[in-house]
Amino acid sequence: MSMYGRSRVKVPASTANLGPGFDTLGMALSLYEWIEMEEAEETVFHFFGDEMNGVAGDKSNLIYQVAQMVFDEAGVSVPELSISVYSEIPLTRGLGSSASAIVGGMAAANAMIGSPLDNAKLFDMACALEKHPDNVGASLFGGIITAVWDGVHADYIRIEPPQGLEVLVVIPEFELATTKARGVLPAEITVSDAVYNISRTSLLTAAFATGRLDLISRAMQDRLHQPYRAPLVPGMEKLLAEAPQHGALGIALSGAGPTLLCLVDRKESKKQELELFLKETMLEHGIQAQTCWLPPSGAGVTVELLERNGMQNHSFLDMIKGEVQL
Repeated sequence: MSMYGRSRVKVPASTANLGPGFDTLGMALSLYEWIEMEEAEETVFHFFGDEMNGVAGDKSNLIYQVAQMVFDEAGVSVPELSISVYSEIPLTRGLGSSASAIVGGMAAANAMIGSPLDNAKLFDMACALEKHPDNVGASLFGGIITAVWDGVHADYIRIEPPQGLEVLVVIPEFELATTKARGVLPAEITVSDAVYNISRTSLLTAAFATGRLDLISRAMQDRLHQPYRAPLVPGMEKLLAEAPQHGALGIALSGAGPTLLCLVDRKESKKQELELFLKETMLEHGIQAQTCWLPPSGAGVTVELLERNGMQNHSFLDMIKGEVQL
């Protein structure tokens, strides 16, 4: 008979950098992954949703691996797990799919064994895996996160997203590995480029904190990573230059890309024009792309403990019906 309960978590996608805040700023988005976890006689996975195609269904799976890290940290042994996953977060597109899996897997494992680890500990563990705090922080705490990580511990402040802020993402139909997107960055930058980014990151963070949507377009400019990554995403240079003329407050590469996101004032009248501009610019460069309106997610990972039921999959799917976005 198992000692442990069955946990279910809902974890949001995230976007990182928001232009100048490289490896520093993150925001949770209303696109989700659901994970259910309980002890089993042998490890088994149940995957649902198109985004799970090709995901490892054995103990090399990231969710299984991070669960074991939590158990090790808590000093318990739960070697065999039954894990169900439904995700609407596209993989390797710059929407924090790995961060969501890390945070969701850790939170599910922690809840299952009675939540011995606090969120600060989970955040440190997640940063150690991801190597930067922005995506995992947003998925864990929700809202907008500004964070620093020193290699051991992460400090963060959470900012409630301004009321009038909406997010429009354009998701190209190709994948871009983070390692490739990081590989094109220069080893050194000039002092003037450093000042350019520091000043805009500070302005952007303060604009979010005070609801000054009028400052976002100037604050989202970047010289640290986007100019170097633009050749990896056809159409990106035109989008960065011209989206504000079509109704965007500002535009940035989402994480390592290739997804781009526009921040938009809810009262903006040109929303359809902006969507069309994003898709048509991608098509001009031979790239099919999908647009999606995603409100910022105020909630981070949410956790519940359930009755053990031997993982009846229909109950897992019934539970998330009506919540799915795409």
